Amino acid sequence: MSTSRVVALSSAIAFATQVAFALLMLRLFTPQEVGEFSVISQIGFFWMTLALAQSQLSLLANQHMPAHTAAQHAWRTSALRGLALLPVAAIAVWFSQLAMWPTLLWALLLACCQMGWMLAQSFTLRVGSAWQQAAVRVLPPLTAAATALTAALVGASVGWSGPTLVLSALLGYAVGAAWLVPALRERDAHIDTTNTQQSDPRSATLRMAHTLVDALLATAIIVVWQRLYGAEETGWMSALLRVLGFVPAVVHMAWAQVALAQGRSNASPWWLGLGGFACVIALGLSCAVALYQGWLDPRWHGVWSYIAPLVLWQGSACLSAAFSHRPFQTQAAQQYSWACIGLALLQGMVLAIPMILNDVIGAVPLITAFALISAIGLSTITVWMARLKSSNKDSLADS
Repeated sequence: MSTSRVVALSSAIAFATQVAFALLMLRLFTPQEVGEFSVISQIGFFWMTLALAQSQLSLLANQHMPAHTAAQHAWRTSALRGLALLPVAAIAVWFSQLAMWPTLLWALLLACCQMGWMLAQSFTLRVGSAWQQAAVRVLPPLTAAATALTAALVGASVGWSGPTLVLSALLGYAVGAAWLVPALRERDAHIDTTNTQQSDPRSATLRMAHTLVDALLATAIIVVWQRLYGAEETGWMSALLRVLGFVPAVVHMAWAQVALAQGRSNASPWWLGLGGFACVIALGLSCAVALYQGWLDPRWHGVWSYIAPLVLWQGSACLSAAFSHRPFQTQAAQQYSWACIGLALLQGMVLAIPMILNDVIGAVPLITAFALISAIGLSTITVWMARLKSSNKDSLADS
C-alpha cells in the first residue's frame, strides 16, 4: 500500500476517533467542563505551536538533511523555545481568568507531549514503516477517547469529578510522543537527493512570526469567547469547532504532508479540497440533525447559531490545506508565510472589534463576521497557491 493511502486511511481512522471523542464530550460532559478544557488545551496548543515554530514542516520539506538529525535538532530547539515561552503561557492563563497554577501545569504537560507527537508524525512519515505511520496517528486519539469514556463511566458510579478530559488528552498525547524516543535513535539507510527544488528557505525569524500569529489567533478565539461570553458559550463554539476542524487537519496531514515527504503529488488538490469541504458540510448537517432530533442534552442547543459560520470557515480551510505543499515545492514559502500572517492579523482585528469599540457585540454577529473574513482570505490564498508552478517535474502532476 502506498504511503499516501496508509496515511489517508490512518488519518481517517484517527479523525473518526477524534470526532467520537468530541461527540463524547457533548454527551457525557457539561458545557462548563468542555469550555474549561477547551481553554486549557488551547493554551497548551498555543505554547506547543510557538515552541515548534513549524519545525515539523521543515523536517518534511528539507529532504537533503538526514531525518534523524533534523528530528533531534527540532526537538532540542523546540524544547529550548518552550522554556523561554513559559511567561507567555502564564499570561494567556491569567487572561483566561482560570486558576493560575493548575491550569498552567496542565497546559504545559499537554504542550510538551503534543510537541513530541507532532515531531514523531513527521519523522515516521519520512523513515518509518507503513504500520508505524498508521500507529503513530491512530493510537493517541484512540487512547484519549477510550480513557475519557472509561473515566466518565467509572467516575459517575463512584462520584469522582476530577479533570477527566485533561487527563485523557494528556495520556493520548503521551502515547504519541513515545514514538519519537526510539525513532530518534534510528539511522537513515537512504537520503533522498532527487528533489533538490523542494526546501524550506524561510528564516527562523519568519517561521517564528508565522507561527506566532497562527498560535495567537487560534488561542485568541477561545480566550476572547471565554472572556466576553462565558464558559457555556465557549463550550458551544469550541466543541463544534473541534469537530469541524478535524477535516482540514486531516487534509493537511494525509495529503500536503505526504506530498512534502515524497517530494511530489499525484492527485488534484482541487478535488481533495472540495471533498474536504463536502465532509465539513456533512458534519455540520449531522450536528443540526442531532440537535433537531433531541439526541443531545438541551443545554447544547446554543450550538445551532454556530453551525453555518463554522462550516464556511473550516470548509475554506480545507481548500487552503489541499494546496499548502505548493509553496515549498515552488520556492514560494516566504510569500506564503507573509500571506498567512496578513490574513491572521486581519482575523485578529475582527476578534478585537468588541474591545476596540468598548461595546459588547453578540456572539453570533461576531462569529459570522469572523467566518466571512476567514473564508474570503483563505479562498484568495488558495487561488494564488493553485497558480504556482514547480520547476520539479515530479510535482507537476498535481497541476
